Amino acid sequence: MGALMPWRPFRDLERMARNFELRFPRFLEEAEEEELGVAPAIESYVKDGNLVVRADLPGLDPKNIEVSVLHNVLTIKGERKDEKEVKKEDYLRREISYGAFERRMSLPEGAATDKVKAAFKNGTIEITIPLAKEVGAKKIPLEVEAATKAEAEKK
Repeated sequence: MGALMPWRPFRDLERMARNFELRFPRFLEEAEEEELGVAPAIESYVKDGNLVVRADLPGLDPKNIEVSVLHNVLTIKGERKDEKEVKKEDYLRREISYGAFERRMSLPEGAATDKVKAAFKNGTIEITIPLAKEVGAKKIPLEVEAATKAEAEKK
């Protein structure tokens, strides 16, 4: 049995793009220069009554990152700057995206948006937002139709 993997809805599209790029590398060279960068991977969870949002931003200078909240939307903006230390023609492989990015996330009702805290350490930004006590997951009972009832209707 295989190991559990996180759900990445665009995994197949990413794989197709890589395969396409391997077969037609010259076709995408111009598009790479204009690429705006890729939004960072994030995770969010509830811990000790707080919503914690973490985003991986390796290699970014904290001065180039902005965290804001407007209404109930958390926004992480930033820019990975290309230092141009190496000429484009000298690259053998280049997978790191440069440019501006923006990632937005809706916050649950009851989030204390006036008490947001953000910390940057080892290339990861961690944002903590206090939640109201009544905010939390609620289990919903699943109604299951009995098989005997379905069989009786067939007769």
